[in-house]
Amino acid sequence: MAAFNWPTALMGGIFIGISATVLLLGSGRIAGISGMVNGAMTFARQEMWRWSFIAGLLLGALVYEYGLATAPTPHSTFSPISMIVGGLLVGWGTRMGNGCTSGHGVCGLGRLSMRSLVAVLVFLGTGMLTVFVMRHGVVS
Repeated sequence: MAAFNWPTALMGGIFIGISATVLLLGSGRIAGISGMVNGAMTFARQEMWRWSFIAGLLLGALVYEYGLATAPTPHSTFSPISMIVGGLLVGWGTRMGNGCTSGHGVCGLGRLSMRSLVAVLVFLGTGMLTVFVMRHGVVS
């Protein structure tokens, strides 16, 4: 397993923040991925910019995986059915929470949104509780 490379992680975080800021200042739009995908599903002509954003995410992942990656990308051992069910649950949760971690954590906190602060605290608390339960064998 490759060692954590904090300068690369820091640069990635800076680029994400800059990108979200440029989108917000340039168009008044928020770079939350679940909202982006949801808006793209309308296929309205004025929403086609969302498809460009999503294509950029996918293209960036492909460029990284097949061009820039210096270490192998981890692959999941979960079954495809588990991943599909998990993805549907995440999608349902983002609709229930009116946004995803990127929307609330990166964009909402940057705008000092109280709703986003509550959402991020719930995300983090749920994640910590899940790790505790899984690591300490409360559920087997």
